[in-house]
Amino acid sequence: MVTHKQSFSSKFLILAASFVLVMFIKNANCAPFDEAGNEGEMKDEAAWTMVQKSGNQFVLNGQPFYVNGFNTYWLMVFAADQSTRGKVTEVFQQASAVGLSVCRTWAFNDGQWRALQKTPGVYDEDVFKALDFVVSEAKKFKIRLILSLVNNWEAYGGKSQYVKWGKAAGLNLTSDDDFFSHPTLKSYYKAHVKAVLNRVNTFTNITYKDDPTIFGWELMNEPRCESDPSGDKLHAWIEEMAVYVKTIDPKHLVQIGLEGFYGPSTPNKAQINPNSYAQQVGTDFIRNHQVLGVDFASVHIYPDSWISQEISDAHIGFTKTWMQAHIDDAENYLNMPVVFSEFGVSAKDPGYNSSFRDALISTVYTVLLNSTKKGGAGGGSLLWQVFPEGTDYMDDGYAIVLSKALSTSNIVSLHSKRLNTYNSLCSWKCHWGCKKKHVLDNFQLREEL
Repeated sequence: MVTHKQSFSSKFLILAASFVLVMFIKNANCAPFDEAGNEGEMKDEAAWTMVQKSGNQFVLNGQPFYVNGFNTYWLMVFAADQSTRGKVTEVFQQASAVGLSVCRTWAFNDGQWRALQKTPGVYDEDVFKALDFVVSEAKKFKIRLILSLVNNWEAYGGKSQYVKWGKAAGLNLTSDDDFFSHPTLKSYYKAHVKAVLNRVNTFTNITYKDDPTIFGWELMNEPRCESDPSGDKLHAWIEEMAVYVKTIDPKHLVQIGLEGFYGPSTPNKAQINPNSYAQQVGTDFIRNHQVLGVDFASVHIYPDSWISQEISDAHIGFTKTWMQAHIDDAENYLNMPVVFSEFGVSAKDPGYNSSFRDALISTVYTVLLNSTKKGGAGGGSLLWQVFPEGTDYMDDGYAIVLSKALSTSNIVSLHSKRLNTYNSLCSWKCHWGCKKKHVLDNFQLREEL
């Protein structure tokens, strides 16, 4: 039989313990998790600050930041037309709903239809305002942007357009690869970099180089210099341009935009390349990423373009090996995060089905999670590519419309939840330990049952 004294004592102890626990959580800034494993709502939203890097990890507000993101390259062009501007909002809204936090898109359109840069140093203000809109809209949905500054390919102008401008100015140019070495063409590129980085956003009044919405700058989309297989010409360009970007904007992260091919400086790694041609395109993964001013590495994954168009289980095996090799290199040689900034499979490939696409995406996510568990250099991945409904005419075969691909959407969403769990654990400052391992194990077990 319980006496009144014992009952009062028990209640007092329970209340006291509850008070201590509440104060402990409050003072320790611990982020409680709900049933789904999501970080609990904080009363005060974390400051919208720059993403930085510390060693081989991205860092945000003092804790690791692993990325689940996507590509939608045409956002600026769509924002330049009022009839399609709403699609920009749609894609951010849908991406945010499944936890995607970083988008890679073009901050260039050179000399083409609806060009941003009509001629060297001459800009269409309406198109620049469209890019302003993209940046401001991204922030509304808590999505950060990787902005690419020029294309290796002819789409949206690219290096070939710079060469055309040079020829029109009377320069003696013989190859599109003169983009990387001719002083005048390099000055054109630098002027574009300066114009974009110093741009004051007409929607937010924030200069791009000061805006935390921008995750980082990409020097070029998939640079190649096939006229110089030694890689020296492209390497010199990377050295010059990475430092140039940093002189204007030392705050933001910089990546090159490489596909990840191993070059002449690492002949022992040539067998990791998808084919022998990859070593001849003038890029050199480890050497290029050791350049001053480059903060994180980029790798693309396209076995259906590089190995065989026919869908095959070999594509999955290659993806695992390709990714792990670059994660290991980022840890052992580069001491920087690596982002698999394009990956996907085309619905136009022979033998394609959505189950294979899901298998490829799951493979990428699994390799990254294995790195994340160890605090490794697998910094994240960016799907190629996420589209809203009604943009099928832009589809290159790789487009994923999340609202029409439920199984894929679920895979993306689950990966986002897992990364959010990892990202948030390190914000716990509990004096008595947070049992991180048990939280992670329990979370994964619940999701996999």
